[in-house]
Amino acid sequence: MKTWHYATPDNQQRQTTEDALPGLVQNGTINPNTRVWTAGMENWTPAAQALPNLFAQASPPPQQSSTPPPMSGGGGGGGFGPSLKSHDVDYEVFGDDMQIVEVELDPGETVIAEAGAMNYLEQDIVFEARMGDGSTPNEGLMGKLLSVGKRALTGESLFMTHFTHRGGGGKRRVAFAAPYPGKIVVMNLKEIGGSVLCQKDAFLCAAYGTRVSIAFNRRLGAGFFGGEGFILQKLEGDGLAFIHAGGTIIEKELKGETLRVDTGCLVAFAPGIEYNIERAGNLKSMFFGGEGLFLATLRGTGKVWLQSLPFSRMADRIIAHAPSSGGRSQGEGSVLGGIGRLLDGD
Repeated sequence: MKTWHYATPDNQQRQTTEDALPGLVQNGTINPNTRVWTAGMENWTPAAQALPNLFAQASPPPQQSSTPPPMSGGGGGGGFGPSLKSHDVDYEVFGDDMQIVEVELDPGETVIAEAGAMNYLEQDIVFEARMGDGSTPNEGLMGKLLSVGKRALTGESLFMTHFTHRGGGGKRRVAFAAPYPGKIVVMNLKEIGGSVLCQKDAFLCAAYGTRVSIAFNRRLGAGFFGGEGFILQKLEGDGLAFIHAGGTIIEKELKGETLRVDTGCLVAFAPGIEYNIERAGNLKSMFFGGEGLFLATLRGTGKVWLQSLPFSRMADRIIAHAPSSGGRSQGEGSVLGGIGRLLDGD
């Protein structure tokens, strides 16, 4: 079933399914002069020309400019076809250290998510694995393969899952769970400049229309010693995006200031922040201070998100203390527990 995009009188962009078009024409949402576009069309076209069967009684309007309408919203510019306005979804976050975000969808609305992130969904919501995030609906096969190749560099799944409310009425909900202890951070991309850079495994889900891509850090110091290497994840759009990080999350706003943090504790930063890696003090401090050889240095104006417990640090501690890996058990606190392990051959 095709997805159609149409422009509102104030140059916002909306989308709908093909079977919902007659109802939108009947209630006046789409009129003969409304500009529409769907995959396979070269340009935005008046609805009366693109959908003549729905306007059998109406005379075709005069030919308009073939230039796509200037849509408002983030979108992020380069790489987009018609600039896609993100769906306006509602949400609620449940839990404390193992959180779930429940996204509320109106009919026709879609949320995109990493493969395997879904926890539960209500009736009328259907899901489909697709190559890409759907932010470039007219993208060809080669473009999709290139996007998939970039996602493979970050270690993410080659596909993203699209959850869409296909019912006739009423709100429906789909929930996504955090993969490890920590917090879910809700970001309104429109309010932070239309984009954000985050660690490559932070993305959880986002409103349809959000572009999920990668960014290469061009600074050698950040590339070799920054924990996340040269590759960061980039989210662009004008809607809500949800990311996840470990432990407690703190949001700081820099106003032309400099902030130095442990390289693994950096979760995300907004446009206007310069990210680099610098030496952690003198040689004595670097080797014996216990804070690592390098620190991430953030400068500029904008928001920064930090985490108290990077997943890699937590995993290292678990492995180091696991008896099967040569660690020493410290938690059972019972002679019977030790005897039981002896009997089991441990």
